[in-house]
Amino acid sequence: MKTYNVITGALKLYFMLDRCRSRHHQLTDPYERFGCELCSEALKQMPPAHCETLRYLMAHLKRVTQNEKHNLMNAENLGIVFGPTLMRAPDLDAMTALNDIRYQRQVVELLIKNEDILF
Repeated sequence: MKTYNVITGALKLYFMLDRCRSRHHQLTDPYERFGCELCSEALKQMPPAHCETLRYLMAHLKRVTQNEKHNLMNAENLGIVFGPTLMRAPDLDAMTALNDIRYQRQVVELLIKNEDILF
């Protein structure tokens, strides 16, 4: 079980999506909050190798959604599964992390649905 925690912790640091997560809390308009512009800005700040790895993962997850009839995994479901793994900040307490899950899901869902535009 410890290996799993190390791997997910490394992924969170590797993808550095906390920038996107923390910035969308500052906005008040829901459309603007989850817009592609915000994620695009955060992606530009990532090291190229990290961004390319994230692009590959999002492209793969988008392919998974294309088989939703068989696997029942749409972008929202994948956001639920991958959001906490990819985006949870290591310094958040349990209650804040729990409240943050909805935003994590929405950002990962946005990345999956707009993978071809963002990357």
